[in-house]
Amino acid sequence: MEWSACLDEYEKLVIRMTTPRVVIDNAVCPKATVVKVDSARKHGILLEAVQVLTDLNLSIKKAYISSDGRWFMDVFHVTDLNGNKLTDKSVINYIEQSLVTIHYGRKTGSNGLTALELTGTDRVGLLSEVFAVLADLQCNVVDAKVWTHNGRIASLMFVKDCNSGSAIEDTQQIDRIEARLRNVLKGDNDIRSAKTMVSMAVTHTERRLHQMMFADRDYERNPILQPSGDSPVVTVQNWVERGYSVVNVQCRDRTKLLFDVVCTLTDMEYIVFHATIKTSGDRAYLEFYIRHADGTPISSEPERQRVIQCLQAAVERRASEGVRLELCTLDRQCLLADVTRTFRENGLNVTRAEISTTRDMALNVFYVTDAIGNAADPKLIESVRQKIGMSSLKVKELPPLVYHQEAEREDQTAGVAGTVLLSLGSLVKRNLYHLGLIRSYS
Repeated sequence: MEWSACLDEYEKLVIRMTTPRVVIDNAVCPKATVVKVDSARKHGILLEAVQVLTDLNLSIKKAYISSDGRWFMDVFHVTDLNGNKLTDKSVINYIEQSLVTIHYGRKTGSNGLTALELTGTDRVGLLSEVFAVLADLQCNVVDAKVWTHNGRIASLMFVKDCNSGSAIEDTQQIDRIEARLRNVLKGDNDIRSAKTMVSMAVTHTERRLHQMMFADRDYERNPILQPSGDSPVVTVQNWVERGYSVVNVQCRDRTKLLFDVVCTLTDMEYIVFHATIKTSGDRAYLEFYIRHADGTPISSEPERQRVIQCLQAAVERRASEGVRLELCTLDRQCLLADVTRTFRENGLNVTRAEISTTRDMALNVFYVTDAIGNAADPKLIESVRQKIGMSSLKVKELPPLVYHQEAEREDQTAGVAGTVLLSLGSLVKRNLYHLGLIRSYS
């Protein structure tokens, strides 16, 4: 009994030592809410922290990450999408509670739904065929996300049986779903790479989409269209004296950018020891000091090129190409099949989609281009809206992110163009200052 009591006290001590300390401050910065997190370091904890913030569609304006021994310290400057500080007490409390529990990790349950994972070669009308098959098999799509990149498509769909209203558990029905979807995905020339899988539980949806496209090696494939002049610029160089690989990413700023980059580094089994993230106007500058889990930096030119390709793909997958259409209407069987068939019949290609259902209402977003990936004719868009319903289908572009002009000028560390790296001591000192752990004597 004494040993059991002692063990309980030990477990309590471990919990106290490993539970993150979270401080959310609206006073220290005039333009953003500052979120500070101190925690015992473990692989993936940075991704968990960023995920909490980006799942709330918060904009991360700046961030400083530093790992000292076995301790992880970071600070995020965040706003809502309108560029305002966070003032809603329920949101602030949710962030605090979620960040306190990140050390233990989280899984996303299926909520009584069946998860379908699909990858294959993208083509005009493919999504219409997929939804038609699911409707024919009495599957109701409750929630889904669809990404396309470099001629490939990945989708994670959550479905339920139309008749029972519950998850699909019958093995024969699952086999039928997988077989028919695989036939649709492989088309005439994608027999080897088309994949379907049914699962009752998955990890974070967007992280899983990154993993699916990474496994599909979309980063190695040539883009269908010529890349624009605003493609992400990624450089990787080794800092031999300190044993780090330094990764710089420069691209247009957008929501969830930091999540996409950190997610890819984490799933490639790299550990971020230090990082600085800044935004200036509509540009984002991200710098990471990384190592393998065994403490070694990137060791070969092929590996360096692979990291560059993978991070470029991570930034591009969520890039919003095409006209953004919002469909808000009463949900019904075959709704998605009918809508996407109308897109296909009018030569519109869906480059990205987000499907959701709230009670009896369907709330869906589609990004569409013409058949070869160029901007769709506005007259064609209006014709499609008339066929589906002008009041139900609307062109609704997201408002641009709001940027504040910073009064102070900040020193830049390693530039994307290959500027000289600063010493590790300087980097850590600056990050500790931004984390509020040391004073400035300048």
